[in-house]
Amino acid sequence: MLNAVGVPQKILLLGGTSEIGLAICAEYLHRGPAEIVLAAIPGDPALADAVTQMEEAGAKKVTTLEFDATAFDTHPAVLDKAFEGGDVDVAIVAFGVLGDNEELWQNQAKAVQACQINYTGAVSVGVLLGQHMKAQGHGQIIAMSSVAGERVRRSNFVYGSTKAGLDGFYQNLGEALAKNGVRVLVIRPGQVRTRMSADVKEAPLTVNKEDVAQMAVTAVDKRKTLIWAPPLFRLVMMVLKHIPAPLFRLLPI
Repeated sequence: MLNAVGVPQKILLLGGTSEIGLAICAEYLHRGPAEIVLAAIPGDPALADAVTQMEEAGAKKVTTLEFDATAFDTHPAVLDKAFEGGDVDVAIVAFGVLGDNEELWQNQAKAVQACQINYTGAVSVGVLLGQHMKAQGHGQIIAMSSVAGERVRRSNFVYGSTKAGLDGFYQNLGEALAKNGVRVLVIRPGQVRTRMSADVKEAPLTVNKEDVAQMAVTAVDKRKTLIWAPPLFRLVMMVLKHIPAPLFRLLPI
């Protein structure tokens, strides 16, 4: 359980090499030591660096688990293992793929894979996290959504549609679990400077992963259920959502 100054004893990162997820873990570690559990795809070459990063940030213990977002039948065992030896106070759902936007809508196999990773996999672990945290009587889930899911655009509609689904699921998972002492925070970032966006032209309001991490931890402190990163995106999306479709199609986004 988070102590009086908001320090969790155990943090689970699903998507164990996610740069934003690791930044959120590091932000918590600035407050005090915690056990970190990194659940990453088998053979992920970035996992060793992620472990070192957490150790250097002050983790009192770092353990790793093999986690494949599309191997749905393995998820119960992975989550059981993560919750062994003590409650999970904070669970971060931060795995996903962006893909080539033009290729995805024309390649059935790759489109299905993206949907399985970004949406079905996220729902699978979300249900399991909810049940584990409900049983322990407390917990905080942080789910990485995207502004791309608020009004899905032609330019990335496969990716955007998966984030729209994830967003809706986790917002309402929070509603369902609220009476059990479990909270859910959904984060809607715009573009963040990470490996995922390295080959994408930088857009206005792009932020660093550390900025998102600080916003996430602050939002948990304030018991918020939804934030935009940066906050200005809330106003931007409010405008975009109300633009009529014929005009929206003309926008260079």
